[in-house]
Amino acid sequence: MNKIATYLNQHLLGEVTSAKSLRKLYSTDGSILTIDPEIIAFPRVTNDIRKIARFTWQLAEKGHIVGMTVRGFGGDITGAAIGRGIVIDTSKQLNSIIEVAPKSKLIHVQPGVSLSQVDEALRWQGLMVPGAFFRGMRSVSVGAAIANDSLGVNGSVSDSIKRLEVVLANGDVIETGKLSRRDVSKKLGLQTFEGEIYRKIEGLLEDNDELIKKIADDGVRDNTGYKRIAQIKGKDGSIDLTPLFIGSQGTLGIISEAVLKADFLAMNEIHVVIPTKSVQFARDLSERIVELNPAELTVIDGELLRRAVSTGSQFSLLGSVEQTGALVYIRFNDFNVRRQNKKFKKLKKLITKMKLTMIDSKTKGVEDFRAITVISQLLQLGGNDDTVALPIINGASVPSIRCEEFETALKELGEKHHVELPIELNVLTCTYSIYPLLKLDSVSDKQKLFKLMGDYAALVHKTGGAFTSDGAEGRLKAHAAWSILDDQWSRLYEEVRQIFDPFGTLNPGVKQNIELRSVVAALRSNYDSINMI
Repeated sequence: MNKIATYLNQHLLGEVTSAKSLRKLYSTDGSILTIDPEIIAFPRVTNDIRKIARFTWQLAEKGHIVGMTVRGFGGDITGAAIGRGIVIDTSKQLNSIIEVAPKSKLIHVQPGVSLSQVDEALRWQGLMVPGAFFRGMRSVSVGAAIANDSLGVNGSVSDSIKRLEVVLANGDVIETGKLSRRDVSKKLGLQTFEGEIYRKIEGLLEDNDELIKKIADDGVRDNTGYKRIAQIKGKDGSIDLTPLFIGSQGTLGIISEAVLKADFLAMNEIHVVIPTKSVQFARDLSERIVELNPAELTVIDGELLRRAVSTGSQFSLLGSVEQTGALVYIRFNDFNVRRQNKKFKKLKKLITKMKLTMIDSKTKGVEDFRAITVISQLLQLGGNDDTVALPIINGASVPSIRCEEFETALKELGEKHHVELPIELNVLTCTYSIYPLLKLDSVSDKQKLFKLMGDYAALVHKTGGAFTSDGAEGRLKAHAAWSILDDQWSRLYEEVRQIFDPFGTLNPGVKQNIELRSVVAALRSNYDSINMI
């Protein structure tokens, strides 16, 4: 591989290295897996990515498969940002904001720019990108947010995409966007890899018409495989490939630029917390609060608060949390201040009528609410290495009408595996974060980990939800996620992958029904708080 690194260094504007120290650094991401790459590349321009892709394609044609894995800041919890071949880091140099167009409310960026940088640039224009606000400790790049289809606190960045520039497996570059029937005909006639993709996609859609209609009718937000295949063709014959790259985790192409649609920024916020007697009561209450259309609405299990307190955290707003069954956190962030105050008054009236305690930022400092909004960070950083909750089953969604059924079964699942499974529920997106305490240096806990993951995926599926709703399945969740997929859906997704990645050079082992033993072999021996920074 040193020869490959030398060759690429001679042909790229960016840098390529096979240094052992950097390979070690890039062998992990935010997941519990580790894989040593052979080469790390730091492209300076899109053409660098093209050259790497073209080089791996040519090697693959000769029977030598070298995979390409793209990463931003390395926070992915599914192991999708690590790989054995070439890891391409876009965060170091492909991290510019190309243009901000305030009048049309558009921002044109490179994939390695962080969402916080995007937010900073847009704030000066009184704008923001919906779904771009994350509460995690790591920075999130635009490319990663799109490729993983990650949910912010109130939506997805993917919903703001206007168009993408994508490097295909062979190094060709395409720009996605809605193409009319006439433009699609032109694409079908191209004697290029792009033309081949359009021809095969057109054939795939025709051959699987009934199945794709069935997928389209399924309203669950599910990122396993390539469910968005059902969204690419319009009734007028138009085609837009953009949806396919959302949540694809770099397995269909490499995002090299993105144009996002912004919205007006609301500067005024009101924060509210309501202690309740149980998770069920908190969830029932939140279903009434949803009608007020808050910017954020979260139910936090009281057990998480007590776990954080045991590691030294304090919740000055709440005092003692020993008797707190669950907490409801609400944030209003309306552009119209009058409307926001009206919502707040309605909430206050409801809480007073129910004789509950309500703590708000009109009487307390906004900073006092931070300990509650960053509860996951407190849990990850507050304890010692034995008490870090492993990020293995976060991001599942369950229909609101079946949440009670799900939570009851979840408690039984915890008892079965002898592990506590306290929850944090994003009510607006109906997604759950679960915090099991397991040790990666324990053989029994390693075995329990995958059994728990499989049972959890089956439970989510049984209650009409999606195992991968916030983020995709990556490498870690793939076995559990694909095991509950309908066989027809699995075959369709495999065909989609084959069309875009015929030689298997795009992030191999990710978003595929791989053998469990290969994932077990990649498990780390430890996972501690430093992995979250």
